[in-house]
Amino acid sequence: MSKQETFPITIKNKYLKTYKQNNPLIYREALKEPGKIKTEGSLLDLYSENDQYMGKGYYGKQNKGFGWVISKNKNCVLNESFFRAIIGAAVKRRSSFYISQETTAFRVFNGEGDGFGGFTIDYFDGFYLITWYNKGVYIWKDMIVACLEEDLEPKGIYEKKRFNKDGKYVDANDFVQGQKAPEPLIVLENKVKFAIYLDDGPMVGVFLDQREVRKTIREVYAQGRSVLNTFSYTGAFSVFAALGGAIKTTSVDLANRSRPKTEEHFQINGIDPESQDIIVEDVFNYFKYAVRKALCFDLVILDPPSFARSKKRTFSVAKDYVDLLKDVIQITSKGGVIVASTNYSNFDMKKFKTFIDIAFKELSEDYRVRETFSLPEDFHISPDFPEGDYLKVVFIEKLS
Repeated sequence: MSKQETFPITIKNKYLKTYKQNNPLIYREALKEPGKIKTEGSLLDLYSENDQYMGKGYYGKQNKGFGWVISKNKNCVLNESFFRAIIGAAVKRRSSFYISQETTAFRVFNGEGDGFGGFTIDYFDGFYLITWYNKGVYIWKDMIVACLEEDLEPKGIYEKKRFNKDGKYVDANDFVQGQKAPEPLIVLENKVKFAIYLDDGPMVGVFLDQREVRKTIREVYAQGRSVLNTFSYTGAFSVFAALGGAIKTTSVDLANRSRPKTEEHFQINGIDPESQDIIVEDVFNYFKYAVRKALCFDLVILDPPSFARSKKRTFSVAKDYVDLLKDVIQITSKGGVIVASTNYSNFDMKKFKTFIDIAFKELSEDYRVRETFSLPEDFHISPDFPEGDYLKVVFIEKLS
């Protein structure tokens, strides 16, 4: 099959409004006869049941989606010029980041938010990382890489393939071309150093979407507070809290590698890891320990994965966040602040705030919301696809 071969496919009438409103995600259930499209990467011409042209898309299985709408132009051709135009527009939107002396890691291209769902591009001090979220988009890899190489003069290009079963990482050599990045590659976020590993599994060492949250913790909330960072990963929140004047930070994560990664982040920022607590343990077990020992913290960061499984427990944000938050409330001091966060995309900020309200009411505790955050400006989102604004962060003050 030619890469540019296009298949007509019909949208059911009940879903027509969705696509008239420019929603870019193609839902399998919205299509008549989706089974006739066999090969991911196939281009699709979308029509209504009365043959009205709705847009051009492609087939690429991703989460709940069957693919993505990429243009309203029936004559759109996916060639190097097409990708050069959309990536160039995305780069222009981030022009202020490219000249920053304080931040050298940011998102360059945010999938459907920049006009093409299925892949993202991140920048790490001259190196570019492309993350592919479905097999369909991967057929245009060479074109996209060529655009980066010719227009942006990267030091090197890396990739992460996350289109295995259930969107899991495909274990592979992630280096694509150019020069290899040092290990670690030291980047800056608001003058704070992070150690990045571009070819060391699915994660690189920091989640860029929390940049403004970390900055706010350092500048507003950390001074003079005892800080608990749960699901701490590589300790990024802890480092910002320590640099913001926290009395002490405690970082808790189940993964064994969280300890050396967190120690490294403290060290490269001039902080003695021995002056902080770094604990490798199931966070839920730590909560029980903290309650038993009557531990209390002035600032607690709660940013769990959307779904996690350990030997003894399965956790889902949708089902378990209220109970998790209740555990945190009990070990937060009066006047303390909880940073409640989730990247779960299947509910919005309003729904997330109901979880918070339920948790406090069930414990007969009073609270107030200090401020909220969603995705930072480099994570450009489409106004026609609110689900793309997945990050929800609420700073909650415990009043009683």
